[in-house]
Amino acid sequence: MPARPMSPPVLAAVVVTVLAWASAFIAIRAVGADLSPGALALGRLLVGTAVLVVLSLGRGWVAPARREWRLLAVCGIGWFAVYNVALNAAEQHLDAGTTAMLVNIGPILIAVLAGVWLGEGFPRWLVAGLAVAFAGVLFIGLAGRGSGGDLVGVLLCLVAAVTYAVGVVAQKPVLRRLPPLQVTAIACAIGTVCCLPWVGALASDLAAAPVSSVLGMVYLGVVPTALAFSTWAYALARTEAGRLGVTTYLVPPLVVLLSWLLLDEVPPALAVAGGVVCLVGVAVSRRRSPARPAPVAAAQR
Repeated sequence: MPARPMSPPVLAAVVVTVLAWASAFIAIRAVGADLSPGALALGRLLVGTAVLVVLSLGRGWVAPARREWRLLAVCGIGWFAVYNVALNAAEQHLDAGTTAMLVNIGPILIAVLAGVWLGEGFPRWLVAGLAVAFAGVLFIGLAGRGSGGDLVGVLLCLVAAVTYAVGVVAQKPVLRRLPPLQVTAIACAIGTVCCLPWVGALASDLAAAPVSSVLGMVYLGVVPTALAFSTWAYALARTEAGRLGVTTYLVPPLVVLLSWLLLDEVPPALAVAGGVVCLVGVAVSRRRSPARPAPVAAAQR
């Protein structure tokens, strides 16, 4: 059965999420010289949790069941804690654009996991789009090797991609009953607790960091974390995880453009070509099979 098109509110939530997450790669790269990976993750999550708690006030509380707590823990530990630390560390080895393109093997993993464990299946156009986008990722990997890309950075990107995919698939069943904002707030708080071992590093880094880097950390907590994870959860509650995950292939081209304009970083030409191929994959995956025409009754001839 062909997938239904996204409603305008869901589409708007996706647009906000994509733009905010694209800006996160730029901000992380910009403040990475002043804030260590663990410290930045903790600071970002502390700010994000505080904003989410404020937004949740007066909205009531839906008590999670035991299974939902387990899934929230998987999401919080994987997507909010491990993902953020790995991503921050990766961007100390690779430029923002290449990092974004490598991390975006995550939607491929999301679609596979969602098809297997969430019963979403593998629609023909989704599979075709994933294949095309994966070819783009391969181009990016080859470009990184040709430009002396750091193997440690590549491996950290893979860790981020895996934890991102697992977090999304764990989050989807919880959103069937719990409000998206509550789910995001709980997962972010769990991620914050996991990053507390870096509280000393955060204190020392903030004491020495310039105001611009501190503001960059606050921005990461407010926009790409509190806002974008909330809009993502809203959209995920209303569409398939695999199809929604593929839309984040729009992030790398935006990151490449922003890093060129703001950081004066330009990935290798082959990596840019790979990003274009990823965009083609997004377009293919969003296609819907034509509906079969209903049979005409004999009396209507």
